[in-house]
Amino acid sequence: MTSTLQPADVAEVEKRPGRWLALSVLVLAVLLVAVDATVLGLATPFISEDLNPTGTQLLWIGDVYSFVIAGLLVSMGSLGDRIGRKRILLGGAAAFGALSVLNAYATTPGVLILARALLGVAGATLMPATLALIRNLFHDPRERSLAVGVWGATASAGTAVGPIAGGFLLEHFWWGSVFLINLPVMAVLVLVGIRTLPESRNPNPGPWDLISVVLSLVGMIGVVYAVKEVSTHGVTRATLVSGLLGVAALYGFVHRQLTMPVPLLDMRLFRRRGFSGAVLADLLTVLGMSGLVFFLSQYLQLVQGRRPFEAGLAELPAAVGAVAAGLIAGRVARRFSVRAVVSGGLAAVGLALAALTTLGQSTGYPALGAALLVVGIGAGFSFTVTADVILSSVPKDQAGAASAVSETAYELGAALGIALLGSIVTGVYRGFAGPADTPAEAHESLGAAVEASAHMPAHPAQALLSAARESFVHGLTLASGVGATVLLVTAGAAWFLLKNQKLEDVG
Repeated sequence: MTSTLQPADVAEVEKRPGRWLALSVLVLAVLLVAVDATVLGLATPFISEDLNPTGTQLLWIGDVYSFVIAGLLVSMGSLGDRIGRKRILLGGAAAFGALSVLNAYATTPGVLILARALLGVAGATLMPATLALIRNLFHDPRERSLAVGVWGATASAGTAVGPIAGGFLLEHFWWGSVFLINLPVMAVLVLVGIRTLPESRNPNPGPWDLISVVLSLVGMIGVVYAVKEVSTHGVTRATLVSGLLGVAALYGFVHRQLTMPVPLLDMRLFRRRGFSGAVLADLLTVLGMSGLVFFLSQYLQLVQGRRPFEAGLAELPAAVGAVAAGLIAGRVARRFSVRAVVSGGLAAVGLALAALTTLGQSTGYPALGAALLVVGIGAGFSFTVTADVILSSVPKDQAGAASAVSETAYELGAALGIALLGSIVTGVYRGFAGPADTPAEAHESLGAAVEASAHMPAHPAQALLSAARESFVHGLTLASGVGATVLLVTAGAAWFLLKNQKLEDVG
């Protein structure tokens, strides 16, 4: 998979002042996806109350988007090479907006899961195009580092805008309204993008191999589904079949790419130590953090009793830290070293997650806010520098492949993190011992327990809530400890894998 601009256009693109305006359109696409991901966590208690999903359905609502997007990123990146990245970006944005409406008006857990899956298809068209177009718009390495920093900072800002805007909407409207905030962003992206974005495609891309597309999708979903189910229910015949099918499909995908004259994904990219090290760091970092991100809003609302808007504001320090760190990450990596910034950032996140293992039902906000700020700063440094490493370690004509792999690692890490760490929280939670007349559904999720307590006498209701909250917090702290371990191990691995890796200083 390749991505090129025509040679005659290079000088023009390097000099054109419109490249920064074009960047503003690209980061709107990132904002669109980031806001959608964060508002879901905030709306989860309301979805639980209204749609009454089981614990497993609730996890599927949270992670099916990542499953689908991870399986399709490489394929959609390749499609963008063939039909044009501008075209697929704007078309995907329009579809993303339309499918947000379907999510907003879902009436059953099954419909919402389907709507989230379709949203993943649309999301897969957006992310590879944004980074690849940045690589083609900014040829000066220092400008590109700043552009990547803005790109990453916008994603972090989306994690702040989502909870705050979502919290405001949830206090005044129904839970589906949080998905409708995508519509104005999508409208601006499409209308401005039509006029400002340059087209970028490969003039000789080769065929779009449908067999590779199917193998990639089946492989990703099969493996992640198996991991999710094993961590929740143990090894069963269905999970074993799913896992083996997924592994076989991924093996077939890799083998096919190695034998095709023009593959969807050039597997030789992984021979570059900086590239493969940065991709691995991204995957494991997101895996270690995602369980906390998914369940934090439930902790703030259902355990500490904060209103949705207040819960959104409480998560703000992480986004502020990530934005600040992302904007200076490239400069800091050039002053010190890539591995020092990435490893240091990951170690900081790991230590912050370790501090959260002391979390209790009545933990004061200063301690929680400080931990979230450190998480944001560490993640901002790490993610921005690894994205820059991934883009700068491959030729410009392979930016599409590099971007797709980078985003696949991120989404796969999110899916696996929610599956593994989320299953730890859910598994621990289900074991709480409530009053004798506790309804069975109260053991499915904390939201269901809160709903059940509303229909019980005062004393049993309080006993149920106390036991359920204690069990939920215990699961959350255990997941934080596992996440901390993953982050600290990843920090050590990054120190060795990114040895002698440098960001470019000149084009």
